[in-house]
Amino acid sequence: MSLETALTGLLGSQTGLDTVSNDLANASTTGFKSQTALFSAIYAANSHNTPGIGVQTKNLDTNFSQGDLIATGNPLDAAIQGDGFFVVSANGQQQYTRDGSFQLSSTGVLQTASGAAVLGYAENANGTASGALQSLTVNTGAVPAQATSQLGLTLNLNSSDPVIPAGTAFNAADPATYDETTSVTTYDSLGNANTTQLYLVQNPVVQGSGDASSWTVYAQPVTASGADAGAVQTLGTLGFNTNGQLVSGSPATLNVDWGNGAAASSIAFDFTGTTLGAQPFAIAGTTNNGYAPGNYEGTTITPGGQVQSTYSNGQTINAGTLGIANFINQQGLQAESGNLYAQSTTSGTPVINAPGTGQAGTVSAGNLEASNASTSALLVQLIQYQQAYQANATVIQTEQSDSTRLTQI
Repeated sequence: MSLETALTGLLGSQTGLDTVSNDLANASTTGFKSQTALFSAIYAANSHNTPGIGVQTKNLDTNFSQGDLIATGNPLDAAIQGDGFFVVSANGQQQYTRDGSFQLSSTGVLQTASGAAVLGYAENANGTASGALQSLTVNTGAVPAQATSQLGLTLNLNSSDPVIPAGTAFNAADPATYDETTSVTTYDSLGNANTTQLYLVQNPVVQGSGDASSWTVYAQPVTASGADAGAVQTLGTLGFNTNGQLVSGSPATLNVDWGNGAAASSIAFDFTGTTLGAQPFAIAGTTNNGYAPGNYEGTTITPGGQVQSTYSNGQTINAGTLGIANFINQQGLQAESGNLYAQSTTSGTPVINAPGTGQAGTVSAGNLEASNASTSALLVQLIQYQQAYQANATVIQTEQSDSTRLTQI
């Protein structure tokens, strides 16, 4: 019986040695979580007040505590601060990892270092992430031009500017026929940075209108080469109340045929926020949904888990947001090769959210999570298991020697 008891101790010590050795081997593995072998005593069935008959491995307990963050400077590296796992597609199934050392494939797919596709949520038109999990693909080629169709222009108009007498014919060449002028860039379908010159005329106050003021806006589209793209157009009339707040005239539409091979444009000018008062004329803000063509410059992962790419035309395009998976029992996850975990019947199904929502941790961009294996503690355990192994091996050798002597008597 003592031989069998020692054999179970030998096997248990071997399991402990294997576990500690694996932890030590992965002390520098990104996102690695150390394990501890758990044991339980074995007793004979229906026995009372008798010694146990050995030991058995009960489980391998995984330490999912946070590892230290290491700054890498690589814009595609990411570490999870808090709970959760990155979601990847590997080995024909959905798997999970804490290793955020990502890279782009030749086709622009975000991948782990071992080639597993990283999964996330695509971005909606309103900028939020939703829909089904999918691989995140970056456009590493050129971004085509987009013609300006919406242009926001917030102005501060000076109520002290001269009122242009009614009936005065507007003439762009005669500054006496307008008060202010400014220009905005308007891109055509080929990406040419054309210009629209705006002229603003303060009209006389209409009696009986509640002393409301109005300004007429004229527009002269000019191509990038400097040629006029048609005649001056009356873009619209901006109406203000007595508090100087814009109450009418926005948006106003400019239709223009650039005559340079590009498609004709229809541009909606939004003057929301424009004010009238005793203030110097100024442009308070502009927005433009058009842009020239641009070449790929690079991709970064933001603190919010967004995979964003930048282009030479100043555009930033979001390929999507990383998914973070949480489990009701992460101890039930099945460890796999490649620094991955797989779902099991005891782990429960994953709950997947964007970083920082629900139970999901946040993403620290430009960092990697180090292994949480403690080398000093593991070396102590290694010595303990080696001593236990040698002790049980000695018992077995003694039992074998005694058995040999008995057979020789």
